[in-house]
Amino acid sequence: MTFRKADWPRRLRSAEWFGGTSRDNIYHRSWMKNQGLPADLFDGRPVIGICNTWSELTPCNAHLRDLAERVKRGVWEAGGLPLEFPVFSPGESSLRPTAMMYRNLCAMDVEEALRANPVDGVVLMVGCDKTTPALLMGACSVDLPAIVVSGGPMLNGKWRNTDVGSGTALWQMSEMVKSGELTTADFLEAEQSMSRSPGSCNTMGTASSMASMAEALGMALSGNAAIPAVDSRRRVLAQLAGRRIVDMVKDDLKPSDVLTPAAFANAIRTNGAVGGSTNAVVHLLAIAGRVGVELTLDDWDRLGRDVPTIVDLMPSGRFLMEEFFYAGGLPVVLKALLDAGLLDGDALTVSGGTMAQEVAGAQNRNEEVIRPLHRPLTPQGGIAVLRGNLAPNGAVIKPSAATPELMRHRGRAVVFEDIDDYKARINDPDLDIDETCVMVLKNCGPKGYPGMAEVGNMGLPPKVLRRGVKDMVRISDARMSGTAYGTVVLHTAPEAAVGGPLAIVRSGDMIELDVPARRLHLDVPDAEIARRLEDWRPPAAPAGGGYARLFHSHVEGADTGADFDFLKGCRGRAVGRDSH
Repeated sequence: MTFRKADWPRRLRSAEWFGGTSRDNIYHRSWMKNQGLPADLFDGRPVIGICNTWSELTPCNAHLRDLAERVKRGVWEAGGLPLEFPVFSPGESSLRPTAMMYRNLCAMDVEEALRANPVDGVVLMVGCDKTTPALLMGACSVDLPAIVVSGGPMLNGKWRNTDVGSGTALWQMSEMVKSGELTTADFLEAEQSMSRSPGSCNTMGTASSMASMAEALGMALSGNAAIPAVDSRRRVLAQLAGRRIVDMVKDDLKPSDVLTPAAFANAIRTNGAVGGSTNAVVHLLAIAGRVGVELTLDDWDRLGRDVPTIVDLMPSGRFLMEEFFYAGGLPVVLKALLDAGLLDGDALTVSGGTMAQEVAGAQNRNEEVIRPLHRPLTPQGGIAVLRGNLAPNGAVIKPSAATPELMRHRGRAVVFEDIDDYKARINDPDLDIDETCVMVLKNCGPKGYPGMAEVGNMGLPPKVLRRGVKDMVRISDARMSGTAYGTVVLHTAPEAAVGGPLAIVRSGDMIELDVPARRLHLDVPDAEIARRLEDWRPPAAPAGGGYARLFHSHVEGADTGADFDFLKGCRGRAVGRDSH
C-alpha cells in the first residue's frame, strides 16, 4: 500500500504570497530577491521550510546547521525552494529551570512560524530531547507536510578502556563519589571523556528515545534514530529527507495522515522494546493531543505491558548507540515486533509506503545488542502505569531500569517538600532513613517546579550508599532523565502543587508499591487523607509575569501530556490576511 497522491500540479499555499502580479505578490517576491534568488524560483515550485533548532547553547544541536545544508541539497535536487528559519531551542543540559518548561514555548514558535510564513512543507531539524516533541507538536497543529531529521547520537564515551554513557555515567559516578568508591579527581578526568563528538546522548536517553519514536511513528525516514551524528550516513539521510519532503508536498502527505492511532500504538510498543525513556510518555500524549488522536496513560500500559525489552543499551543494559546502529538500528527492532505480531505493518510512513515495507530488509548484525525476542533483556519492558490512592490519575515507572527485588515493596516514607528541602537534608548523617524507606519528593510537577524538572531520580543519601546500597524506591511528581535508572516512580498525578494526594504525604507514613499489580498505595485511612487535604493550601504562583506566569496558568497535568490547555487540537494551515 502506498499513499494516494494528490492531484498535481495544483496551487500551493506559498502561491498566496508569491504567485501573481498584484502589489502584494510583488512586495513579497521583491524582498525575497534581496538574497540573490532568481525570479524563476517563484514559478510555483514547492517552498520548503527548514525548521532548525540549531543553537550553540544547545550542545546536542550545535551541528544542525551543517546538517540543514544537506537537507537543502536534497530540496534543490527535487525541484523545491529551501528556506531555513530558526526556532527556540530548549536544550536540556543548560536551560533553567528546566527545558521541559520551554517545550510548549518552542511548539508555539514552530506553529506560528509555519502558519504565518509562505511554506508548503517543512523539515523538522531536531536533536536534544525536547526539540523533537516540540517541533512535532507545532507541525501537527498546522498540519503541513512535515518530516523529521534527527541530529543523531554522539560517539561512545571512552574512559580508561571503558565505554562511558552520557548521562548514565554521570549519575553512576556521582553516587560513587558520595560512597567513596571514586575520587573527585577521577570524576573530573572522566568528564573529559563523556561527550567527545557532536550529537545527543549516546545512551537510550530521551533524545535517542524520541528519535526512535519519530521513526516508529512513521514521521522520519527509516534508519533515522541511530546513525551517529558524525557518520557520513547521517548527512545522506538528511539529503534524502530534503528530496522526500518535496514529493510529500506534491502528494499532500500530512502529519494527520501518518499519525493515526495505529502509529501511536507502534511507537508505544517500540518504546518498550528499546527500553525507552519515561519522558516519551508525556511527549507522545502531547503530540497525540495536537493531532486529535485519543491517547491515554491506560493505552501506554495496555499496549506496552507484554512487550519485551530487546535492545541491550544503557541505562537498562550494557551498550551504547554506536553499537545499536552497527547492529542494524531501529529497523531491526521494528521488524522483530512486526514478525511477532506486535506492530501494525500497514501504518503509513513519510516515505509514502507502509511500515512493513520500510523494514522488510532489516537484518540483525549483533544479537548481543539487539536480542531475539525469545532472549530479551527484560520480559516486560513497557512503561508501567500505576494507580491507587496516592496517584488517582496515574504515575509511571520504567521496569527495565528498576531493581526487580524492589518492584514489590512496602516502606516508611521519608518526605522532601521540594527540591530545595531535598538538597538541604539528603547529606545529613542524622537523616532518619535506611534502604527500606521510600523517598518522596513533592512539588516538582508541571506547576510545582515549575516545568516538571528531571529530579525524580533523587540521589541516595551517602549514609545508605556507604553500606553498598545502590537503589531505593523513590516517588515524585517530577520527571527523570532518560539516561537515568533505578526504581523510580514518576509523573505522579495529580501533582502536589494542585492538591494531589502526594501533597499530604508525611514522613513516617507507610507506602506500598506493587508494580505487577500496577498499584501505588498510601497506607493511611481515607478519613485522615480527606482531613489532610482539607487543611492543604496551594503554594504561591510564580512571582512576576511573562512566560512563567502563562505556563503556570495554562499547563495541564503530566497524565495528559503537560501541554497548554488552549493548544489542544489541530488549528489548520489557513493563510492569514495580507495587510500590505
